[in-house]
Amino acid sequence: MANEENMNEMDEGRQVVAFKLRDEEYGVSILNVQEIRNLTDITRVPFSADFIKGVINLRGSVLPVIDLKKRLGLAETPYTDDTRIVTVNIDDLHVGMLVDAVTEVLTIDSKPVDTKKAINDKSGSRFLSGIGNVDGRLIIMLNLEEIIGNVGDGK
Repeated sequence: MANEENMNEMDEGRQVVAFKLRDEEYGVSILNVQEIRNLTDITRVPFSADFIKGVINLRGSVLPVIDLKKRLGLAETPYTDDTRIVTVNIDDLHVGMLVDAVTEVLTIDSKPVDTKKAINDKSGSRFLSGIGNVDGRLIIMLNLEEIIGNVGDGK
C-alpha cells in the first residue's frame, strides 16, 4: 500500500535526495530527510543487528545509525571525506543512514520502472520502491519503511 502511494507521488514528480552507495545512485523522498551530517564518532552497541553501525548523539537525543550498504547487501568500502550520515524519519522513528556521498536534490518526473521486473530477488526488492530516470541517470528509489521500519527489532 505504501509502495503504491510512493509510485503515485512519483508520477506527479517529487523531490528526492540523491546519494551514492559504491558506484550506484540512490534516492529517498526529501520529505523524509531531516538533515545531512558529516561523519562523526559512532558508538557501537553490543548485540545489535550487523547492519546497525551504532548510535550518535544528535542534540541530546540518541540516534541509531545504520550502514546502508550492509543493509542492502552491498560490499563495504572505506569511509572518505565525502561520507555522510543522512538522518531520516518515518512514523516518528528517526535513524541515521551512512552513505558514501550525497550528490544533490533532484525532481523525478517520470514514472519509475517497476522493481519487480528489474530485480529477481524478492527479499532484496522489498527495500526498493522504484527506479527513476533523470536526464538519463538512473536513481534507485529506496523504500525507507522497509529499511528502517524494523531497526528497533534488529531485523
